Amino acid sequence: MAGVSSLRRVASSLLGRQLSARSASGTVEHVTIIGGGLMGSGIAQVAAQSEHKVTLCDTNEEILAKSIKRIEQSLARVAKKKVEGDAAQRQFVEGVMNRISTATDPCTAVAGANSDLVVEAIVENIGIKRDLFAALDKAAPAKTIFASNTSSLPIGEIASSTSRLDRFGGLHFFNPVPMMKLVEVVSINETSDDTFQTLETFGKAVGKHTVKCRDTPGFIVNRLLVPYLAESIRMAERGDASLRDIDAAMKLGAGHPMGPVELLDYVGLDTTKFILDGWYEKYPENPLYEPIPMLNDLVAQGRLGVKSGAGFFEYPKK
Repeated sequence: MAGVSSLRRVASSLLGRQLSARSASGTVEHVTIIGGGLMGSGIAQVAAQSEHKVTLCDTNEEILAKSIKRIEQSLARVAKKKVEGDAAQRQFVEGVMNRISTATDPCTAVAGANSDLVVEAIVENIGIKRDLFAALDKAAPAKTIFASNTSSLPIGEIASSTSRLDRFGGLHFFNPVPMMKLVEVVSINETSDDTFQTLETFGKAVGKHTVKCRDTPGFIVNRLLVPYLAESIRMAERGDASLRDIDAAMKLGAGHPMGPVELLDYVGLDTTKFILDGWYEKYPENPLYEPIPMLNDLVAQGRLGVKSGAGFFEYPKK
């Protein structure tokens, strides 16, 4: 009998370990999204649409109310395309929204919901991100995988504020999340195979095409895109070609749907400057990342692109 009892204790212990590590090698059932802005609310929407339970966190109820309204409006547009009839459309929206809850304390939310995955989508400030993850690391269950949605900051530097480097990676979604089909799944040296597989599986589960990338500046898209955008500004700055002609050349000659200058205005000139400044600080020897006076001047003037009504081009309010 003592032998049987001992075997039971061993089996129970092994089962407990398996359950505690489930999200690192299995399906994500609950995800906590931190940051209720455009990116965070978009990620929350696609996660809830794909049958995940979601907790959306931000600093106050007012921000979260706007996030919920944004998600509802987006879902209403989705419902019109996918579902016939007003009643069925309302039911679709309500069904998705019922899977989303909100919270203003991310640490309590992650612990209380027993989250399998945390996706951070807050301001692009590495100090703030590190502080957030350091606090979450103390509160989250051991099984919980952490991921950052950063577009340009090193995942490894963010992850180093935690004790779970093997359960840390990047999930870089693109704006607007419900429409853009891509997510970059980023690993650091310490990311375990199980963690990476779980992140990749989650990306596919929410309807995205996943691409794998190591923790390199800008990952794939921004590593290629930002220097291209920067060179378009430098061409105009040198007087090699006009802004309009640069855009026309890339649309008509390369088949791009939008020229680089117009795209800069849509991305946000402050965003592009922020990325370039960060890379230049880290890699000052690389000429691709050198500061651009024309870009810096426009940002200083408050000409940030479409969102401010003017950037390289003018965008009158309708």
